[in-house]
Amino acid sequence: MTTRATGDLWEGAALAWLQQAGLRLVARNFHCRYGEIDLVLLDHGGHEGDTLVFAEVRYRDEAAHGSGTASVGAAKQRKLVQAAQIFLQAHARFAALPCRFDVIGCAGTPQRPLFEWTRNAFDAT
Repeated sequence: MTTRATGDLWEGAALAWLQQAGLRLVARNFHCRYGEIDLVLLDHGGHEGDTLVFAEVRYRDEAAHGSGTASVGAAKQRKLVQAAQIFLQAHARFAALPCRFDVIGCAGTPQRPLFEWTRNAFDAT
């Protein structure tokens, strides 16, 4: 299986899992000059109203390489923040919402997936 096909498979699995947790998909694979945001979702779970979630999905087949969550370093974080800014400029209706950056680490197999959901994985500073 190609890297892209593996990524699509795990993004789909993570999306289904997040939707079961109550999040609603806004966009998938948003592309801009800074890169790609895997999933953009609305989280209705907060007592302060909706939160727009920019989610990075990371699959790791070998624990020796670290968790998927740990693999999102400072350079990737900067690119995600820049891409989120472009998304908000293109979709002004979401601009007033609070935003957060989550990372979904994936492991296991598609039949027995394991997810590590890190909410507010990093700040947009």
